[in-house]
Amino acid sequence: MSASAEVIAGIFIFVGTIISLISAIGLVRLPDVYTRSHAGSKSSTLGVLSVLVGTLLYFVISEGYFSIRLILGIVFVFLTAPVAAHVICRAAYRSNVPLTETSAEDQLKDYFEQQSKEVNE
Repeated sequence: MSASAEVIAGIFIFVGTIISLISAIGLVRLPDVYTRSHAGSKSSTLGVLSVLVGTLLYFVISEGYFSIRLILGIVFVFLTAPVAAHVICRAAYRSNVPLTETSAEDQLKDYFEQQSKEVNE
C-alpha cells in the first residue's frame, strides 16, 4: 500500500512543481502587471494546491493520518490567492498603470470614463 501512495503523491507533487515552474517563467516573461498577476496567481495556486493534495493523499493512504492543517492550507490558498490578484490588478488599473501595447482591448476604459463623467456633473 505504501508504494501506491508514494506513486500517487509523487504524481501530484510533480505536476504541482511543473505548474509552479511554468508560473515562475510567466512572471519573468510576461509584459505587464495584469498578465504577470494572472501567471502569479492562477497557475501558482493550482501548483500549490496540487502539491498540498499530493501530500494529503500520501498521509491518508500511507499512514492513515488525516491532516486538518493541510485541508486548511488548501482552503486558504484556494480562497486568498485569486482574490489578492484581482485586488492588485484592480488597484493597478485605477492607478493608471498602462496595459502593454499588444493588448487587444480595454473593456473597463469606457466604464470608468462614464463613471468619471457622472461624478464630474
